[in-house]
Formats: sequence, C-alpha cells, structure tokens
Amino acid sequence: MLVVTTSGPEAQAYRGYCLESVAAHYDIVLITPDEPTWEEKEFISDFEIADPDDAEAFAQAGQALADRHQLTGVATWTEWYLTQTASLARRLGLPTNSPEVMEGARNKAVARTLFARHGVPSASSMTARTLLEAALAAETIGYPVVLKPAARAASIGVIRVDSAEELPDGFEFASAGARDGLESTHVLVEEFLDGPEVSVECVTYRGHTTAVAITRKTLGDPPFFEEAAHCVDAADPLLAQVAPVAAASVKALGITDGVQHVEMRLVNGRPRLIEVNGRVGGDMIGHLVSLATGVDLPRAAADVACGQAPDLTPTHSRAAAIRLVYPAYSGTLTERRLDANFPWLERVSFQREVGDRLVLPQDGGDMYTARIGYLITTGASAAEAQARSTEAYRHLAVQVAPA
Repeated sequence: MLVVTTSGPEAQAYRGYCLESVAAHYDIVLITPDEPTWEEKEFISDFEIADPDDAEAFAQAGQALADRHQLTGVATWTEWYLTQTASLARRLGLPTNSPEVMEGARNKAVARTLFARHGVPSASSMTARTLLEAALAAETIGYPVVLKPAARAASIGVIRVDSAEELPDGFEFASAGARDGLESTHVLVEEFLDGPEVSVECVTYRGHTTAVAITRKTLGDPPFFEEAAHCVDAADPLLAQVAPVAAASVKALGITDGVQHVEMRLVNGRPRLIEVNGRVGGDMIGHLVSLATGVDLPRAAADVACGQAPDLTPTHSRAAAIRLVYPAYSGTLTERRLDANFPWLERVSFQREVGDRLVLPQDGGDMYTARIGYLITTGASAAEAQARSTEAYRHLAVQVAPA
C-alpha cells in the first residue's frame, strides 16, 4: 500500500498519468488538500484531507492512513510537497531521503553551495534581500543576470535582467514570486547561462543514479523563462555527455533515492547546472519518456519509495514531443478547438474553458494563469515528432479577446 500526496483537482491534466501508472501496480491511499474528485473514481482505496503546509495536520493524516492500512511507502510528484513527504515517510518509518536533504534541494541557494563544494559545474549565484543587495550582486556577477525565487518552481518569478535600468522591475517581479516560498523567501541573482536548455530524467536507488532520458526544451520569449515545448528522443546522443554531470549533482545534494528532473544549459557545448528537482518532471515529461523509451518514471518513483529496485529497461526507441499552448496576449479565451485528428497525435488537453481569463507573465501572471493546454505527438525521430507537433498546432483554433 502506497501513500501518494497530490495537489488536488488541477493535477489531473498533468499528473493523472502518474496516478494511473502507479495504481496499475500498487494499492494507493491519498493525502490531498481537497476532496478527491477524479482520483477517487478509479485510482485510490482511501484518502485523508489535509493541507501539506500544516505539518501537524499532514502528519495526523498520514498516521490515520497508517492505522487503517499496511503502508510500504510515501511518494509525491508535487514540487511543493517534497520536504513534507520526506518528513511523513521518516515519521512512519518508511524509505525516504531525509527531510533536510529535500529541503536543501528545494532551496536553490543551498543547492548552489553544495554544487560548488562538490565541483559540479553550475551558475554563479548570490542571495539578495533588498534591491541594493541585488544591484551589488548583479555588478559583481555581470549583466545579463537571472533573478529568481530561491524556493519556487514552474518558472514563477524567474526573469532575465540585461541592465541596471531593468533591475528594479526585475527585482520586484522575482520578489513577488518568492513571497510564497516554503523553504526560503529570498531572491537569487545568478549568472545567465547562455545556451540551449535541457533536462536529464534520472532515477536514483540506494545512491546509484541512472540517467534514463534527456529532454530538449524550447523556451518562450525573453525576459521570461516559460517553457513552450519539450522533446524526448530515446536515441539522443547528448544523453551520454550530460549523464555524469546529472548524477554528480544528485550526489552533491545528498539524494540517495527517488526520481530527479535535472535542469541544465549547454554553455559552449558543456553542461552547467540550473537546478535539481526531486520528482518526476512536469509538463508531461514523464509521459514523453514512456512514449519514447518505455521506461515508466512514475512506477519507478513508487518502487523506490517502497524500497524496491526499479525496472529501467527500455522497451522501444522513438521520440515524443509536447507543444504547450499559450495566447499571444493576455485576455479572455473566446474559442479553443482542434480542427483535425492524426494517428500520431497522442493526445490533446485543454485546461482553460471559453470565458476564462488568461494572464501572461508580463501582465502579472504565470504558467497557471496563462497556459491553455497542450498537444503531444510521436515519431520515429525528434525531427519527425517536432514536425508533427508543428503540423497539429497549425490546426489549432484559439481566439482571445484582449484585456
């Protein structure tokens, strides 16, 4: 019996495949901040409602489930709940990384220190609590710089600043994103790593890290870092080059078990670390890995959480791509539909309904307030999967009434 902590109804579009995969092999009990809806129908045996940010309520919910069931592991694929989940697993005497390790992984300032200590190539980084400190840090590091919350995710509050004149607005944007950080509410000023961005999808079991796949990323327009598309190719030759750096970063943080989504940029062809996320990658990346390689990352996360060795054997070799759908400008969604169907179009998902207001980062929003949905396509190679993604996108009808 496995305890899973989730983030409620909005998780279905991007994490539903995780719960479905794990439920095929484990009986699942759930801790969730809201009454279960889609989860309860097919995937879970029992649940408790508790806010993971309330440590005592969360612990009591876990203990209540332990009193009713024979639990073997605790897992989450929600970034905000990593530290709390580790604390619960330790309290119940189940396999886990220590909460202190997960807290350090979540706090990007701590992570940068550990990367430097262990010789993992990373970005120069300084903490700033005020605009003056941010200005001094930017002058020390050199423009352009990246400002980001020390303990957030999903590119919330992350912005590129190219000059001292842009710094006040950039610092205000990053500070707004940092206010809800659990492990830290500080802002980091970091070296801008100029190069293509990738992530390495890893599984670590008893201290040994295996790089399963590499994800090539497409970002939106600067100065923001919203992700617009991803592609996973099982035959990507870059995996062998970046795998050692990804493994070294996981080890530097002290992570011994779990699934990791390791983000980096290739600067002059060499990998430099952005961050390590101690869970399955978002934006359906785990599903892309399964489509491309056959390796089931949610199942691997569950296996490791229960102290079992995961099966990471690829069963096929192809490519899969996701195109994330954003409006060109903020406003009210008036139409959204796909006017075609293709055998290689694996799925289409819309998270916004006609009448919903969409707010882009430049207008004070983020991926949660702006993204309309996504398209997933497959192909024999990355080039084919991405070309098909472009073709499907051409048949997408989206209309937005400007704000």
